[in-house]
Amino acid sequence: MAELEAAIRPETALVSIMAVNNEIGVIQPLEEIGKLCRSKKVFFHTDGAQAVGKIPLNVNAMNVDLMSISSIKFMDQKVLVLVMYAERPRVRLDPIISGGGQERGLRSGTLAPALVVGFGEACRIAKEEIDYDHARIKKLSDRLLNGLLAMEHTAQNGDPNHFYPGCVNVSFAYVEGESLLMALKDIALSSGSACTSASLEPSYVLRALGSSDESAHSSIRFGIGRFTTESEIDYVLKAVRDRVTFLRELSPLWSSYRKVSLWTVLSGVSIK
Repeated sequence: MAELEAAIRPETALVSIMAVNNEIGVIQPLEEIGKLCRSKKVFFHTDGAQAVGKIPLNVNAMNVDLMSISSIKFMDQKVLVLVMYAERPRVRLDPIISGGGQERGLRSGTLAPALVVGFGEACRIAKEEIDYDHARIKKLSDRLLNGLLAMEHTAQNGDPNHFYPGCVNVSFAYVEGESLLMALKDIALSSGSACTSASLEPSYVLRALGSSDESAHSSIRFGIGRFTTESEIDYVLKAVRDRVTFLRELSPLWSSYRKVSLWTVLSGVSIK
């Protein structure tokens, strides 16, 4: 929070922060951020795509002036994005593409009623099921994490105490993440967000946390949703264990590490 406060300058007009990070699942302290922005008299926007329907949100209590969400993130169509904005203090938006004024001058083209109704119904279901979904996903997430972290040289990325359990990011030392993805091609996984999954660059999110390029490149993101089953979690755990073991045996870095570890044990020398 201190860094954010220091970053807000007199000319700052808007602060924009993800509610839930889409790579490591970390939940941001929106209420504290909202209070800070309100005290500094700057607008506060949050990307709530990964949060709506998954964690409790109260835009009024959080002093959120603008929030954007996507329908696909809670089991609706892929085509709708909603931007909510406050009337007090008044937020004035300019359209990206100008056109007819029938949509309050915010977009060119009329909204599709069927898609809007579907979006609303998806929101209703998500609100009704949020407690059940969260408890169930938390149980599956704990099962997955306990299994993954029981393996040698694995680590969860992000804050283990403040993250959405449906987004699990783990590093597997001495394994190239892209190689692991290819070895697990029958499982839907990614080495980062959908926005950056085509890039071979190390995750800027993990680098910002202080991870090395090697650690960032060895990280895999696991997604758990409403329809994920316990048997699928067990299948993933077995597959990951088998593939990681196989890939490490092919890694010269792993071979060097094992030799050093063996020498340390035999010589009784402590290497730190």
